Amino acid sequence: MSESASPETFGFQAEVRQLLHLMVHSLYSDREIFLRELISNASDAADRLRFEALANPDLVGETELAVDIAIDRDAGTLTICDNGIGMSREEIIEQLGTIAHSGTARYLENLTGDQQKDSQLIGQFGVGFYSAFIVADDVEVASRRADRPADDGVLWRSDGQGEYSLQAIEKADRGTTVKLKLKADASEFLEEARIRTLIRKYSDHISFPVRMSGAGASDGEGDSDSDEQTVNRAKALWTRPRKEVDDDEYVEFYRHIAHDFSDPLTWSHNRVEGKREYTSLLYIPSVAPFDLWNRESPKGVKLYVQRVFITDRATEFLPLYLRFVRGVVDCGDLSLNVSREMIQQDPAVGAMKSALTKRVLDLLGRLSKEDANKYATFWEQFGTTLKEGLAEDSSNRDRIAGLLRFNSTASEDIAPDRSLDAYLGNAADDQESIYYLLADSPLAARSSPHLEAFRERGIEVLLLSDRIDEWAMQFLDEFNGKSFRDVGRGELDLDEGDEAKPVDAGEDKERKHLVKRIKRVLRERVDEVRVSTRLKESAACLVLNEHDLGHQMRELLKASGQQAPAALPNLEINPTHPLIGKLADEADDDRFALLSTVILDQAMLAEGRQLDDPAAFVRRVNDLLLATRGDGRASSETGAS
Repeated sequence: MSESASPETFGFQAEVRQLLHLMVHSLYSDREIFLRELISNASDAADRLRFEALANPDLVGETELAVDIAIDRDAGTLTICDNGIGMSREEIIEQLGTIAHSGTARYLENLTGDQQKDSQLIGQFGVGFYSAFIVADDVEVASRRADRPADDGVLWRSDGQGEYSLQAIEKADRGTTVKLKLKADASEFLEEARIRTLIRKYSDHISFPVRMSGAGASDGEGDSDSDEQTVNRAKALWTRPRKEVDDDEYVEFYRHIAHDFSDPLTWSHNRVEGKREYTSLLYIPSVAPFDLWNRESPKGVKLYVQRVFITDRATEFLPLYLRFVRGVVDCGDLSLNVSREMIQQDPAVGAMKSALTKRVLDLLGRLSKEDANKYATFWEQFGTTLKEGLAEDSSNRDRIAGLLRFNSTASEDIAPDRSLDAYLGNAADDQESIYYLLADSPLAARSSPHLEAFRERGIEVLLLSDRIDEWAMQFLDEFNGKSFRDVGRGELDLDEGDEAKPVDAGEDKERKHLVKRIKRVLRERVDEVRVSTRLKESAACLVLNEHDLGHQMRELLKASGQQAPAALPNLEINPTHPLIGKLADEADDDRFALLSTVILDQAMLAEGRQLDDPAAFVRRVNDLLLATRGDGRASSETGAS
């Protein structure tokens, strides 16, 4: 390698400088992971070369693809070298000088300065190449792309402090060499035994040989006197029988493909033989990536065809609502000259997608039964994503419904831990519906006046407060023969089949008169006014018509720039409440209108809604307080709701 031009100096992207600083300070206790990340990058480079060689075999030639590691104790350097695809000058600037993940700025805003919490967040983001600076004062990267001439190499240097330099060089061999000038307190990584242990711990599953100069004995594999020895097993983990792979190996392989510090919750390793032959190794993460909700972010599983790497973003094998799944699919009967369009048109892919989707849902089903704590972690991280499947995957809707978890009036815990099976197990034999309530938050749902009649009768109600719940429930008509019923919509009569408390003719006439009088006052703000069967303690509540859009859907449409169709709620009143009784006795029309408007505003606030004119509400309440000053009983009743 010879230098052929003067170096140019560039500044790191601002996000890179911030990330470098935080990584060096937050990940100190996990510093050994730098080797895993650099070997993983080298393996990916070899994978990409093998893929490009499908169209241009001359790129590989007869050279064995491998990763070589060398230690120079005198110079204090550790070198990781691969003969993979390599990088051009433009690719080095893009991959080593910037973070190309959209949403990076938002991710960095979540970093708090707490080392433990920041470490977890950085693990979600993925550290990759930048982990080198955890142990190195200076990093040097020499690279040449496989399809470029020897004089088109490039040398990248940086101390990680804010700048890097680029220099054109001659590099005889393709691939990338990363040389680390280790920090004084990182001398442990100059010990061959230490490096060999880390390779076996983190990179044993890499499908290319990871070799060391003078590595010493290798457990009987290879010649201990040779200059270069393979340290890892160099066999793709998913190709090995399940009984030969222990849990630690599965976990490390997950960390390799997901670039995640956390352990996976569970995984499924399966080989299918027969008409279609393929192997799948699928993982359920324990922590959501920071860009889970960015639909443009990389997603999908790694795809191999006959152990030849094709892509690490194969989105055709799982539906979008399972985009959190990580893993590998290795097919034996897809064309090696695969393009994205050809994958989508291959009928075998559709059958594999169906089978893999069911495998993931069955895996989640087993997790929910065998480990409630782990499933609660899954639901916290990915439950909202899974709900998308109710709309996207009608063929598996029942399976998905069985995996849903809800807050419920049957529990004081706000954690969503109630399944539909548990709900039906708690329901009376003659209960025909699964009752649920939509609200903006768990607390607003729990305190909703709509629940009063259900609590009195001991009927459980599921409490839904995710931003997509209203949309998702449109696709869930029934479960195990029971229909779903939104208790905040339409007229509700829980006394059907029972003897309802009779209302005499005079009382009924008074109620009808009161309803008409309120409707005249509030005609521009409500669709109907009626006597409620829901309310037992509260004065009033708002109820949607059966087919009107609720608050969640209106907010979703608003966020997407769409206009929701106009609709007015219904006002239901509780005639036994003292405030409604006072309203019925009010002869002064102006005061009646004031009280009616305040009752409507209170009902809206009880729903957790924002009033259109909060200042007007305050003025109305102040007017009522001033008018009843000195009348303690009246003041108390007016303030009730």
